[in-house]
Amino acid sequence: MASLKAIRRRIASVKSTQQITRAMKLIAAARLRRAQEALIAARPYSEALARVADSLLNAQGIDLAPAQNAEKKALVAVIAADRGLCGGYNTNIIRAGEEVLHSLQDDGFDVAFYAVGKKAVDHYRRTEAPIAVESINNAPRLATIGLARTIAARMLADFQSGAISQASIVYTQFKSALTQKPVCEQLLPVQTIEKKPDDTAAPLDYLIEPSPAELVPVVVKSYLEASIFHALLEAEASEYGAKMTAMDSATNNAFEMINALTLEMNRARQAQITKELMDIVGGAEALRG
Repeated sequence: MASLKAIRRRIASVKSTQQITRAMKLIAAARLRRAQEALIAARPYSEALARVADSLLNAQGIDLAPAQNAEKKALVAVIAADRGLCGGYNTNIIRAGEEVLHSLQDDGFDVAFYAVGKKAVDHYRRTEAPIAVESINNAPRLATIGLARTIAARMLADFQSGAISQASIVYTQFKSALTQKPVCEQLLPVQTIEKKPDDTAAPLDYLIEPSPAELVPVVVKSYLEASIFHALLEAEASEYGAKMTAMDSATNNAFEMINALTLEMNRARQAQITKELMDIVGGAEALRG
């Protein structure tokens, strides 16, 4: 059995760790709330722009196919976090990226990653995976218009030049603070929106001004940027949700460990008291004899 001094030192250490994890949980909860509000506010715009792009392309009969003689290559953006302490968030998204890699390779694509987040960059460097672009976010927030435009510009430029024939993004979809789901979304070529079986509404016919040749590139660029920004918002909310859950679990585990160590300390103290009493009684008996 450990000494009382050692047990007290361990209890103090665990209490200090518990204070840190509790503070990190509260910070993650506050940031999660802001991220959720931003995500909810951005969803209608993203969905509306997707409908506009879909209706416009279908109405004009435009097929945004890869450039002629385009190489059979794919660019996959993987959105991970810059830091850990968020449970299995980074592990799950990197595993999803590996699954997309194998699926595309089975279809005959050469795949390169657009790694966003230090955890993704470190993983692909360590495994020597093909990295086209690295992006480590030094800003307080992951979801920024600037990052979305940077990713969209690289994808669109490579797609139009024929350097790639497909572009996708792998991110974590936010369901709740307890549930996040890694998903893969193909961005280029633009896919039509699948209608629900009960959706009988006729597609909207937009009046186009100026000509479709001038408007379609603008719409596609805006749609691509909005889709990537929406994915970044989902990833940001998912990261804070996973971090809050992980820190809550760590705080509860520290509480249980403190209780166990306190019980062990009481037992050690009782054993020490018993030993001292036995020594006193033994000494008294020796004096009587």
